[in-house]
Amino acid sequence: MTVVLATVCQDGVVIGSDSQITDKGRGMTYPAEKLHPLGKSAAWGGSGARSVLFDVERCFNENSAAILEAPDIGRALQERILPILRHHYDTFIADVPGEDDGGTPSAYVMAAGFRDGEPWIVEIMPSGMIGHYADIGFHAIGSGAAMAQQAGSLLSHFHLTERSLRFGCAAVLRVLQALDLTSASVGEPFSLCRIDKNGAHHLNDRDIEQVSKDVRRWEQAEQAAIADIFD
Repeated sequence: MTVVLATVCQDGVVIGSDSQITDKGRGMTYPAEKLHPLGKSAAWGGSGARSVLFDVERCFNENSAAILEAPDIGRALQERILPILRHHYDTFIADVPGEDDGGTPSAYVMAAGFRDGEPWIVEIMPSGMIGHYADIGFHAIGSGAAMAQQAGSLLSHFHLTERSLRFGCAAVLRVLQALDLTSASVGEPFSLCRIDKNGAHHLNDRDIEQVSKDVRRWEQAEQAAIADIFD
C-alpha cells in the first residue's frame, strides 16, 4: 500500500509519504523512497507502476526548471508525464503465462510547491487528467488515499490552512502514523517535505524526530483537555 499526502498551511505546504512498496505479484513488501525533489521549490510523490515512476523521476530531474517556471504548472507536468504513460500502456503485456496478476502500467503522480505567495497541489491521474487541490487544502494518492482522506477529515476542525508549517508537518506525520497502525502495508520510515517562499526543505531523521515530539505533545494536550472536560 502506498500513501502520499499533502496539506496547505498558512505559510506554505507540507507533503509526506510512507516508504512501503507492495509487490502483489511476488507477495512481498519492501521499503523505497516515494518522495522526491522537484527542483528547489517543490516536491513530488507517486503511486503505481515503479517502471513508470522511475521514468517520471528521471524526466522531472531533467526538466524541473522548465516545469516550475511554466505559466501553468499542471499542464507542464501533464506534458511530461503523458508520453511516459502512453509508452508504458503501448508496451504492456497484460497476459503473462504463469502469472495470475501482472499488475498494471498505471501510475498517479502528485506534486506540491509554493510560488508567487501561493501554495499549489497538482495530481496527474493515469488517464492524464489534471487535478488541482490547493483550494481544497488536503489531498492524498495511493492505495491508502481513502484512509488518509478520512484521517484528514478527522483533523479538519484544527483548520490546517490557518496554521503554521510546523503544525502542518505534525498533522501529516500524525496521519501517516495512524495509517501505520491500521494497515500492515503502510510503514516507516516516513518522508516529509515542508515548502514555503524560501523553497523546499526535505526533513532528515533528526527533523522528523522533532516533529514526532510535537505530535506526542499534541496528543498529551488532547488527553489533558479530555480529562479536564469529562473526568
